[in-house]
Amino acid sequence: MWFTNFLVASSTTMVMPFLSLYISTMGNYSETFISKWAGFTFSITFVTAFLLSPIWGRIGDRHGYKKILIFTSTGISLCLFLMGLVNSVTQLFLLRLIMGSVTGFIPLSVAFISSQTPKKMAGQVLGTLQTGPVTGMLIGPLLGGMLADSVGFRFSFIYTSSAIFFAMLLVLFGVKEEKMKRSVEKVQEYSQKEVLHFMVTKRVLFAVMIVSLLVQIANLTIQPLLALYVNQLTDSANVASLAGLAFSAVGFGNLIATRQWGKLGDRIGHIKVIMGLLVISGLIFIPQALVTSLWQLIVLRFLFGVASGGIVPCMTAYIRQVAPYEIQGELQGYNTSFRFLGNVIGPSIGGIIAGFIGISSVFYVTSALVLLSFILLYYQVRKEEKEHKEIKASNPHVIN
Repeated sequence: MWFTNFLVASSTTMVMPFLSLYISTMGNYSETFISKWAGFTFSITFVTAFLLSPIWGRIGDRHGYKKILIFTSTGISLCLFLMGLVNSVTQLFLLRLIMGSVTGFIPLSVAFISSQTPKKMAGQVLGTLQTGPVTGMLIGPLLGGMLADSVGFRFSFIYTSSAIFFAMLLVLFGVKEEKMKRSVEKVQEYSQKEVLHFMVTKRVLFAVMIVSLLVQIANLTIQPLLALYVNQLTDSANVASLAGLAFSAVGFGNLIATRQWGKLGDRIGHIKVIMGLLVISGLIFIPQALVTSLWQLIVLRFLFGVASGGIVPCMTAYIRQVAPYEIQGELQGYNTSFRFLGNVIGPSIGGIIAGFIGISSVFYVTSALVLLSFILLYYQVRKEEKEHKEIKASNPHVIN
């Protein structure tokens, strides 16, 4: 699963650095038009993904994940292949919309591994698994940028399609799904309404879901515009390659730190790690708006990658710890849905802001959103702690 995640992440991130540049080749468009449609085209994939992620998770909880992983990877591969053949922004937009219905290979694989991992080492295991897609994110933008500069955008889409199809074959023939044996005790069945009630009544758990949304909005406001921002900072002809380098800097930072953040979460608590990383990540966004050269942006993107690398694994591990086994996949699906919703909102907001007041201003918005996430989570944690103290004070015999 580590290698398949690596392949999927590296392949899908190959197209991210040049999506806005690909749109510019389809007609004589203004920079404002390209900025807006780069955001819309990037985010539309996650509209359908947002709606379907909990359903995929629920199916995985009941029937296993392998078939779903094969189906989604095949669908992604086909959509990417067709994207290399489009001739208009509308066609690209529609294919990205369709691809959203099968997007979610990596979150589904994380839910699959999470459901079979002991709670006490969930952070370390999921952090290690996360290095697969992180390594892919590191290599993908670099390779995508070089491919785009050397052989063109269209061939890059066809290559990504082939790589994901190979990942599907690896799952089909190389992954054996073992169902957890729970014959001693009766497995409790949860309706969808009961799962939702569990999620919204657990104060910190629901706050983690909202933080997933806000953090993803913050991350995705700038990503589709990064190639244009890099173009403003350099006169080089190889803009796609340099944009790929700026993307990969985040992945390299993730790769170095992700597993260590997971281990730290296992030791001191995942929520504490998440809150600390939110503060650091929010502050690192601010100087990215003030850079005057490409190397400054790359260094700051790397530092952001180090700080943000533990947020998603620690969230996943926290859900693993608090969720009953029978609904872990569905709850992970809801968490993924919140992130996908952020993928919908973020690029659109980023494109609109950049179109009106410039790309650099988008970094201030991202910083505010991440710091707001910290405030929200901190408030809910303190409120839950206060409630537990009041319960213990009113009933000394209550242990926890």
